[in-house]
Amino acid sequence: MAPATTPSAAKPSLRERKKIKTRQAIRSAAYRLFDQQGYDATTVEQIAAAAEVSPSTFFRYFPTKEDVVLTDEYDPIMVEALRNRPADEPVVESLRQAILPLLHEMHDADREESLHRMRLVQRIPAIRARMGENMAVSCDMIVGALAQRTGRSPKDLELRVVVGAVLGGWQEAMLHWVDTDGTADLPELMDRALTILAGEFAHISRAS
Repeated sequence: MAPATTPSAAKPSLRERKKIKTRQAIRSAAYRLFDQQGYDATTVEQIAAAAEVSPSTFFRYFPTKEDVVLTDEYDPIMVEALRNRPADEPVVESLRQAILPLLHEMHDADREESLHRMRLVQRIPAIRARMGENMAVSCDMIVGALAQRTGRSPKDLELRVVVGAVLGGWQEAMLHWVDTDGTADLPELMDRALTILAGEFAHISRAS
């Protein structure tokens, strides 16, 4: 997922706030170095030094340099929202209700940073490749939450196809938003993508 700050609805503990502060310091240092000397020329060691943390601390927060751009705190919030949706609600509608409020919050709070991040995704092949890996992890998390709520198996093909399609729609909406230089309304783009998918997957709700 593209957003990077913690939603206000999460109400993090003091310990989590400290972790968030460290993550944000690392991200800020990384973006500054990327702008100054380019993504490929910037090393993890340079980012850690600029953020005043050790390389080992960097890797506790971000498994790879690419994850500085990609990692966010929204997936657990979305998963919890999905678990709380009505059991017989069509899956795409549940995803709409879970995704759009977070996207509105991100768009209001982090528009410039998100635009910066997605421009890096467009330009840097290594980030795009890592994004694919991260989306697979997100897909498993979301499918697990929907399977628990609907009574379907986490290996249910229909469920995995619809979640994969929604995540693909999310990515395409983000990239289209970057193509407009951030002038389009991102939540509206995602809502349009979900409307397209809703017609194709309207029948998928509870296990038959």
